[in-house]
Amino acid sequence: MTIFEEATSKYLEQRIPVQHIIGYSYFYGYQMKVNSQVLIPRPETEELVSYVLQTYDQVFQDAAVDVVDIGTGSGAIAIALAKEEPHFSVVATDISHEALVVAKENARRNEAKVSFLEGDMMEPLISQQLRFDILVSNPPYIPEDEYVEDMVKKNEPNVALFGGVDGMHFYEIILSQAHHILKEKNIILFEHSHSKKKKMIALANRYFPNGKVEVIQDLNGKDRFTIIVNEKI
Repeated sequence: MTIFEEATSKYLEQRIPVQHIIGYSYFYGYQMKVNSQVLIPRPETEELVSYVLQTYDQVFQDAAVDVVDIGTGSGAIAIALAKEEPHFSVVATDISHEALVVAKENARRNEAKVSFLEGDMMEPLISQQLRFDILVSNPPYIPEDEYVEDMVKKNEPNVALFGGVDGMHFYEIILSQAHHILKEKNIILFEHSHSKKKKMIALANRYFPNGKVEVIQDLNGKDRFTIIVNEKI
């Protein structure tokens, strides 16, 4: 059997994603190692990176800022941000040790300066009393009872897919604790399910009633990103 035939068999018969077969994916122009321990970066998340950069330009205007990526997985978001904006000092967290092994390898391969912390959501940041100007996250947001195709469910870590009963569990955690790690002037940016616009706005207004909240559609016209700009907490 040739290498091509073997790869084709893995994809068609074993239902293994192409990215796992070849061992990497591309994100924002950077090659990222991927395996069963991390999510394969999606095109929509590239848009999230673009909005971080765009909003930074509008709010901080070339100032040096501290950025945190919560639930970094493969490290794709953190690495792209560190490479694209020299004014960013980037920290990334994940609860999975195995995911962080991949993320650190991706940072090394791409010569990206990112500090990685292992721990559950905000915990390693709060415990070290770290403060940030920008918080970005693409947390697990699929509701527990929602159908997920077998190729995704069998090959990508479920801990990085499912976000509680309604898919909002991790947004609640992040926003309820964000004041512990944010500086007075800050930006929060999320990727989320297209069906959660109203819930995201309500959650943002609950924890940051003085913030400017905006929901932006992705390139497919779906409500995909929420941006919260806080002039002060």
